[in-house]
Amino acid sequence: MSLADVLNSFPRQQDYLIEILLEYQKQKSTHHFTEAELNEIAEYLGIPESRVCSVVAFYSFFTTQPKGRYVIQVCHDLPCYLSDRFDLLSSLRKLLGIDVGETTKDGLFTLEHTSCLGHCDKSPAMRVNDKIYGNLTLNKLKAIIAECREDSHD
Repeated sequence: MSLADVLNSFPRQQDYLIEILLEYQKQKSTHHFTEAELNEIAEYLGIPESRVCSVVAFYSFFTTQPKGRYVIQVCHDLPCYLSDRFDLLSSLRKLLGIDVGETTKDGLFTLEHTSCLGHCDKSPAMRVNDKIYGNLTLNKLKAIIAECREDSHD
């Protein structure tokens, strides 16, 4: 779906800015906005581009930097951090060959920290794009990464 298609599915009211940003970002495999896209959104809504940019800069789930097809967010709040099952972040670093804030060379994965995912009772937990995984073990983690790699060939 193109940006024009997304824009045309919403009224030309500034109250829809966040919804437009969320919907369009979801459509993009790189999960980011270009300056031209932010300008087009501003023009559509009839608001200054600076307002659109300030919203993108304020919310951590928006970005102007390209990310991998799969953005893996690891909860670093206390319950997940203290989980004694295994070191989720260390395991991801080894499996992906990247550190927090980096993207794999093939553009498939980006690794990030995030605040609480709301699954403290299922720690350790992580989110891959919009899906949350809990009660993770090394075997579950390997299976999730393998599934993402396999799905990327579709």
